[in-house]
Amino acid sequence: MARIIGGIATSHSPTLGFALDTHKQNDPVWKPMFDGYVPVLKWLAEKRPDVLLIIYNDHITSFFYDHYSQFALGIGDSYATADEGGGPRRLPPVCGDAKLAQHIGAALVADEFDMSFFQGKTMDHGFFSPLSMLWPHEPDWPGKVVPLQVGVLLFPIPSAMRCYKLGQSLRKAILTYPEDISVAIVATGGLSHQVHGERGGFNNTEWDLHFMEMIEKDPVKLTEITIADYARLGGLEGSEIVMWLVMRGALSANVRKVHQSYYLPTMTALATMILEEFSMEAPAETLADFREKMEYQLKGIEKLEGTYPYTLARSLKGHRLNHFLHELIRPEHRKRFLEDPETLFKEFQLTSEECDLVRRRDWQGMIHYGVSFFMLEKMGAVLGISNLHIYAAMRGQPFEEFIKTRNAPGALYSVAGDPPAKFSNGSAGAKEQKATVATK
Repeated sequence: MARIIGGIATSHSPTLGFALDTHKQNDPVWKPMFDGYVPVLKWLAEKRPDVLLIIYNDHITSFFYDHYSQFALGIGDSYATADEGGGPRRLPPVCGDAKLAQHIGAALVADEFDMSFFQGKTMDHGFFSPLSMLWPHEPDWPGKVVPLQVGVLLFPIPSAMRCYKLGQSLRKAILTYPEDISVAIVATGGLSHQVHGERGGFNNTEWDLHFMEMIEKDPVKLTEITIADYARLGGLEGSEIVMWLVMRGALSANVRKVHQSYYLPTMTALATMILEEFSMEAPAETLADFREKMEYQLKGIEKLEGTYPYTLARSLKGHRLNHFLHELIRPEHRKRFLEDPETLFKEFQLTSEECDLVRRRDWQGMIHYGVSFFMLEKMGAVLGISNLHIYAAMRGQPFEEFIKTRNAPGALYSVAGDPPAKFSNGSAGAKEQKATVATK
């Protein structure tokens, strides 16, 4: 069974990464900040957690306002540094624990949290600034991560209570994970700061120190504070410290603080804290009860012949090929796919199996591999193939036989905005498809 060894709280200001990358450890301006991380580095080196579950917020780098979620869980197996405008930091990618993340994702949804899931995204300073201060990383990181992105930059944002309850659900998820691993919960953000408007530069040390005391001793009291009051006390951007309550909710009621630091050099109050588990309180639900709850909604679906729910695990396995096919919504990608698919395959680093599936238009094989049907219909639209031809191929039936089972056999269609006058044969090879489309 997995176990939680404690929680770490840390600021995630870009100043952390800047000072580390420019070797400011002995600079009098930055030394107090580095000194605050020494006990955290030592604690992690002694405890050697297998996984850090990192609660952070992206700074509109990989998560833009066109689709902004309140809670997004990373389910990938690798995370690289993002380019925030001046090039990415020179840090190695960190491995994700995809299996643990999938378990956590299923658990949170079962506990009525409406989660988003992501993979294939790069991580900005909200994630890597603190991580690079916590773990040595040359040449590689010593463990794996599970990132949890909290949307605190588009209001309304999650309340303090919602964050605390999410942490409680996280605790159940982790402690019921069947593998024997240790997990440390890392909360990032804060402390007091405001970086925009006429109030920019606001800090409140008295509030910061009070908050740090309360997060240890009376976190429930902090859940009663509104976001407006968090902004009043600690600056609007400082209200991101509600993310610390996710970490606190994932720990037992009684914790032991073994370290705390605080330093205010410029715009953001920089802090660290370690809270150790005082007792390993088990979830109220037994492992069997919790697993039954997690599996309840999909129980028995595996008995439906020829049916493949697009699970988190299938999404991870098929991500590279799904991404390749999703790019067909872009005109230049479509053009290159039709004219020189082999070069495109190499650019997207498709495996030989994935290339073969696309070359042969193996619709059924792609479904079995982990491709979403809605990528197949995009590919069909590009190639002038109707959805009905794809359906027949997935069923393993000749098109002529399948179409007879429909009430309106002549009702062919696709998602193409400019459909062909006549649809192509869905089983045609690449050269034939290219010729057919070229004559439209």
